[in-house]
Amino acid sequence: MNATPDTVTILYVDDEVQACKWFARTIGAGYEVLTANSVDEAKAVLHDAHERISVVLTDFRMPGGDGTELLRFIDAEYGDIATILVTAYADKDLLIQAVNTGRVFKILEKPYRPEDVRRSLQEALALRQDRLLRTQRLMAIDETLAFLAHELNTPLAAISNFARGIRMRVDQAMPSPEALPAMLPASFPEIGRAADRVQDNARYCLSVIATFLNSVRNTYGKPGTAATPSSADGLIRSLFDTYPFTNAQREWVSYRVEQDFPIPTLPNCVMLVLSSLTSNALHALRHTGAPRLEIVAGNAPEATGARHMIRIEDNGPGIAPDVLGRLTIDPVTTRAEEGGNGMGMIFCTRIMQSFGGAIAIESAPSAGTRVTLTFP
Repeated sequence: MNATPDTVTILYVDDEVQACKWFARTIGAGYEVLTANSVDEAKAVLHDAHERISVVLTDFRMPGGDGTELLRFIDAEYGDIATILVTAYADKDLLIQAVNTGRVFKILEKPYRPEDVRRSLQEALALRQDRLLRTQRLMAIDETLAFLAHELNTPLAAISNFARGIRMRVDQAMPSPEALPAMLPASFPEIGRAADRVQDNARYCLSVIATFLNSVRNTYGKPGTAATPSSADGLIRSLFDTYPFTNAQREWVSYRVEQDFPIPTLPNCVMLVLSSLTSNALHALRHTGAPRLEIVAGNAPEATGARHMIRIEDNGPGIAPDVLGRLTIDPVTTRAEEGGNGMGMIFCTRIMQSFGGAIAIESAPSAGTRVTLTFP
């Protein structure tokens, strides 16, 4: 039949030519039916017409490649298309694999009745519509994030450049230490240190924005971006690659992975938690002799009731008991002079709790701080 703008297009794949003709004749009323007699031919049809194809029904047993190969191809290249596997073989392992991998919406067993096919097509089309709506929502989120990133990146980059300029002017104007009291206000060196803190904070914010935007885009499958790390080792490596360490800070930090494990839920948000905790630790280590920050991933102690953990441990000045007890429930901060509002640890706690994880903080004055993220 000739397609109209409102016609739903279906691709039916079967190596038997008569089966394709029967399907087009019997099921084709109200649909545009395209047919293919092999996996390679189906791939060619999809390449040319995937934008209008809503559902693919494919036979399992075909020469030159089976239906699961085609399902894998569609899942990788055209994820919005709903798929139905048609088979005359009671292959239990095949059916379990097809369903568990999520590459097939439904399985029809030959011989099938036309009314079963039509009902399955309606269900598949509803699924297709849900996927399209989800894609549109994710595109809107991506565009919104891109706009926010642009609006924030420009002033943050300007702030960073201004702070660097202030530091350069301070260095150029700074006299010898013995001449300082007579020539300049006693607070003049503090201006340079304040400029350094402003620049460090601006660079950190730029890094967080870029990392989060890229990870969200990867999660939503936006083309042209690298894969999102989805394991403890991958996230920690990505942190070391993207965090704006100064040369001195990079010497303080080390990591080891005793046991890698998957982080399938909210890996981009877990990345933000790691960035925030790293920032807090580096800030605490500023005035510590022989500063050390270690990040460790591995199995969690049995007493925690969790399976895996990531631990961030420093040898900084530690946290006072009255502050420690409130960190994850009240907005308390030790960085008020730099604009801190105390919400960071609350944010980290809520992210971990959202997927069944937890966060624990151990610290004492002059004894460093250990923050442990546990994963179910």
